Amino acid sequence: MRQPVQVAVYCARKAGDHWEYLLLRRKPSGGGFWQGVTGGVEGTEEYFSAALRELKEETGFVPLDLRLVDYAYFYPVREQWKIVYERPFDIINEIVFLAIVDPQSEPIIDPDEHDAYLWYRLDDAVKKLFWEDNKISLKHCARMLEEIDRRR
Repeated sequence: MRQPVQVAVYCARKAGDHWEYLLLRRKPSGGGFWQGVTGGVEGTEEYFSAALRELKEETGFVPLDLRLVDYAYFYPVREQWKIVYERPFDIINEIVFLAIVDPQSEPIIDPDEHDAYLWYRLDDAVKKLFWEDNKISLKHCARMLEEIDRRR
């Protein structure tokens, strides 16, 4: 059974002097919106392990670096999803991660969940994202990457 927690993983790769962010488009039956990698935390799974698993399942990526982002948020559970939890929950906590991937890498997307992917610069990625919390999450990831660049 799932925990009342999700992970959101935003992939970034260096493209010359800037970073690109991977967005995945949900199939129309799943809403047809653009997002990062997302998924539930299973059983006794740790958040970090869930982020790695979801990243691998949805993109095939094994990150060069995976970091917990200093941002998380809550959202209401839709009625049809309450059955996947051991007991009913009304609110889900989403924990955000940043995955740095090889600059030459391309994802192998899971066709059961997504029908397209694109790499975007930050401003364009933020415009494409559907959910406001996703937009805020991506901006937090960008700040982390700016700090990484400053330290180099």
